[in-house]
Amino acid sequence: MTEPLRVALAGLGTVGAGVVRLLETNGELIARRAGRPIEVVAVSARDRSKDRGIDISGFDWVDDPAELARHPKADVIVELVGGSDGPALALARAALGAGKNFVTANKAMVAHHGLELARAAESAGVALKYEAAVAGGIPVIKGLREGAAANAIDSVYGILNGTCNFILSKMEAEGRDFDDILSEAQALGYAEADPSFDIDGIDAAHKLSILASLAFGAKPSFDDVVITGVRHVIAADIAEAASLGYRIRLLGIADASGGGLMQRVHPYLVPMDHPMAHVLSSTNAVVAEGNFVGRLFFQGAGAGDGPTASAVVADLIDIARGEFGPPYAMPVDSLAAMAPADTGERRGRDYLRFTVADKVGVLAEIAAAMRDAGVSIESLMQRGAMPDGSVLVAIVTHEGPERCVAAALEKLRGSPSLVGEPMWMHILEN
Repeated sequence: MTEPLRVALAGLGTVGAGVVRLLETNGELIARRAGRPIEVVAVSARDRSKDRGIDISGFDWVDDPAELARHPKADVIVELVGGSDGPALALARAALGAGKNFVTANKAMVAHHGLELARAAESAGVALKYEAAVAGGIPVIKGLREGAAANAIDSVYGILNGTCNFILSKMEAEGRDFDDILSEAQALGYAEADPSFDIDGIDAAHKLSILASLAFGAKPSFDDVVITGVRHVIAADIAEAASLGYRIRLLGIADASGGGLMQRVHPYLVPMDHPMAHVLSSTNAVVAEGNFVGRLFFQGAGAGDGPTASAVVADLIDIARGEFGPPYAMPVDSLAAMAPADTGERRGRDYLRFTVADKVGVLAEIAAAMRDAGVSIESLMQRGAMPDGSVLVAIVTHEGPERCVAAALEKLRGSPSLVGEPMWMHILEN
């Protein structure tokens, strides 16, 4: 009988327990597809006595996860600890340094240290796999790295954070405000007690930087991602977008068509006839535009024990088969160092929302700032007074360069007519 692929697993949280459960439930099927059995031989976690709903008595227990890299039986190390640095990074470095194949679901670590780890994997001639780091169970990494490998990718974008999509979908369906839905998301387990990484766009930015590197053959550059979250989207924005024929989605968008690499996480108005407008609740979706294959659309569960464990085990099956290449689809030395794009010259239509004092001359002040900055207004809507006496003004611009919109907002900065910061959202074109 073919020797099994032996796995040492760090992290027995929701996903780690899911990996063990999946290997037990589908073990025979997985062995036939992989050409050999895949079995866990060692585990490491914080609390040995915790009830996780799985039997770990047959596995070797290791207190320090980094020690799994030196476990004599392990062929591959799976890291499900999380965090960009700390124990996760120490384990990754130790595993690759020891010549062990390495699988991770850790988008933060891959976003910040992926280049270093890819170089180490290539030097050792072992696998570095991270399908579960982006969009949970959706095989988008494999899709870009393998399925679309013959294509020049024009752009890649998507809904990359289930928490934000859940909140925006609920606001849309029920007309409730952001803070109210966020509290519900936390109660249901969709959002963390500290939701900042999700609602401020950091989680989506980690994933976008990984996708951009794969799509464009670029060195990962998380620090170049321009990030705006959804914290300041209000129910009135959702309603205004709907009246205009749009839905609001937090999108991560990357393209290299305008000179340099543009990477941006930002709330967008998405046309109702675009597939992204119909991605609801905590679902994730990714679009890649290839020059020969056309539009590829990936959609599915972006998180959770089952979908994420599915992606981890898919990576293990590849390793069991001996199927793995460069972590970024090409050798590290072939990756391009792409400068960040100047987004000021990008052209498009925009949605601007102002909360203003209800007094004479405010609309004229806003319109003058737009005129002086070279922004052409397609439509302007003023809505009734809010409970605090302020008024909402929403503007949709004609197509123009982003630098003009930025200049108009700068002219209005500090105006006593404005109550709070304006909300600027781009409009996604089909």
